[in-house]
Amino acid sequence: MSDAMTTQSHSPLAVKAQEARALTLSPSAMLPASVGNIDAYIQAVNRIPLLTADEERQLATEYRDHENLDAARRLVLSHLRLVVSVARNYLGYGLPHADLIQEGNIGLMKAVKRFDPAQGVRLVSYAIHWIKAEIHEYILRNWRMVKVATTKAQRKLFFNLRSHKQGVQAFTPEEIETVAKELNVKREEVAEMETRLSGGDIALEGKVEDGEEAFAPIAYLADTHNEPTAVLAARQHDRLQSDGLGSALDKLDARSRRIIEARWLNVRDDGSGGSTLHDLADEFGVSAERIRQIEVTAMKKMKTALQAYV
Repeated sequence: MSDAMTTQSHSPLAVKAQEARALTLSPSAMLPASVGNIDAYIQAVNRIPLLTADEERQLATEYRDHENLDAARRLVLSHLRLVVSVARNYLGYGLPHADLIQEGNIGLMKAVKRFDPAQGVRLVSYAIHWIKAEIHEYILRNWRMVKVATTKAQRKLFFNLRSHKQGVQAFTPEEIETVAKELNVKREEVAEMETRLSGGDIALEGKVEDGEEAFAPIAYLADTHNEPTAVLAARQHDRLQSDGLGSALDKLDARSRRIIEARWLNVRDDGSGGSTLHDLADEFGVSAERIRQIEVTAMKKMKTALQAYV
């Protein structure tokens, strides 16, 4: 069977155009073209006659030995009702029945492609595992935006945990222990998956009716730009920059203030830093070392004055 048989598509119903062509399936093969015809589709596939064991073996041999696509087409068509039946068991996940059938049909075609009649089993026994596997993958991809089952144990729990629930109440420790032993998984994994499945999906931006004092979940998310401590820190910084710095400079004598302003508060026209020690030494007629000493003393006075604003 060509690779087109296993190519997935997003067309509405099971046997998509390219897969149908690979099976030499004619447009009149009773396969509807839209999801709106799902009931007609189910009725149509239920009217397709089943194959006897001998017919199935002969067709499977024809395809295996001679790649007879017409034989593969008949094998697939005769088992479409099986896919419908399996897909119906997964309607509880809230996904469209037509989509579940579509994915199950892909699994059926994969099974036909790999089926070996020499093994002595019927195609239905072999195909059901491929059908379920394809549907499982589809559910896990689409059931929630947040992935809930990524490990082998989680997948096992995802598809079996509901059947072990006796009611809406949470599992008791004894029930968790029983499920863990039966499914051969850890107790912690059972508890975690139960929690995940019991939590419903909600929209971040829910609709709030007028007049109601309610907020959507997004209203409770952290706002890093207006976080209270950050706002207070910004206000304190602004206060230090304005009131605190001005008050500290007022504590200095004229020469010390001039040195601090020239060294740290004034920016040159070229965008570089303030005056150098040697620039100020030439201005005041003293050594650069003396300017440095005055600067250190002035900085200590300012630090003391700023403590009142911290």
